[in-house]
Amino acid sequence: MGYTFDWKLTALRKQQSANVEDAVVGTQWKLTATDEDGFSGEFTGATPFDLKAINTGSFVPYSELTETMVLGWVKNLVSGSSAYNYMPHIMQQIQKEIDKKKWSRLDVNENDLPWSPTSGSGVTPDGAALPTAEMP
Repeated sequence: MGYTFDWKLTALRKQQSANVEDAVVGTQWKLTATDEDGFSGEFTGATPFDLKAINTGSFVPYSELTETMVLGWVKNLVSGSSAYNYMPHIMQQIQKEIDKKKWSRLDVNENDLPWSPTSGSGVTPDGAALPTAEMP
């Protein structure tokens, strides 16, 4: 089954160090996946980044960051080849939410059971007849 994905950053955490200023050390994000039938589910996550692991040679100043760039870092960790990949878990949670919407459960009360004398009979539970349309 195919999905379309919509990733959004919802918050960033930044920190100062001796080597870099305003380094992003954490993100909060939301992933919405929509299936082929139009049903969607969401997963919210938080991804930390190690301040000690920042490459100062390729460091991008905070004011020059883009959402696409930061989401690339997140996606690389949560769905890439790293040991932190937990995309199967994310998709499992999203699929549960989609399934709840797609295969909703409806509780049927006693008066609407198929064998109930009032089910589909045009009679209200108190025995009164429901109004009917006049035939021409």
